[in-house]
Amino acid sequence: MSLFEFSGSSHDAGVTKGHGIAVPRPGPLASFPARFEEFDRRVDDWWEQWRGHEFVDRVFYGASEAGDFGLIWIAIGATEAAIGPHRKTVALLRLAGALGAESLIVNVGLKSLFRRERPIWAQSRPHALRKPRTTSFPSGHASSAITALILLTDGGTPLAVLYGALAAVVATSRIHVKIHHASDVIGGLGVGLVLGAAIKHLIPLP
Repeated sequence: MSLFEFSGSSHDAGVTKGHGIAVPRPGPLASFPARFEEFDRRVDDWWEQWRGHEFVDRVFYGASEAGDFGLIWIAIGATEAAIGPHRKTVALLRLAGALGAESLIVNVGLKSLFRRERPIWAQSRPHALRKPRTTSFPSGHASSAITALILLTDGGTPLAVLYGALAAVVATSRIHVKIHHASDVIGGLGVGLVLGAAIKHLIPLP
């Protein structure tokens, strides 16, 4: 999830079907993510072996929560700005603006084109998890993670591997907690790669 989540908007208009479940009306490009249903099912079936393990659940549920609203990336940028040179402050402002733009692009723009239904989770969860009001494709957690990774490592940093691993855990956590399909995450990664590279090129650091 990114900075902006909208509830009750036309972007996520849905119809209520059996059992009181609100199903989003398909968007004009809904057939695209639907092509990957078999791939998503296979990934979910494989991932099922990791669900229910206390340590694994804590890691992925914690990562999913930390990725809400891009908070973990803003916290990292703010920490670097506090202990680094003036360039780090500029980098923080660029990062915050980029994550705001990413959220608008994903949640207001792209999701309204697909309006994909999120995975169904019928059982109790091992840890608390905020359920987003937007639809599924693409994943905002994944797009914000890759956007942030590109910008945080711009110019080089000894923590690049750590940031990369963290971005991977945050993005894939959405599969583990069954808030996103695997193809949603892949789509989000693609959006993040394009957006991060574009901002890095258009707004270079001093």
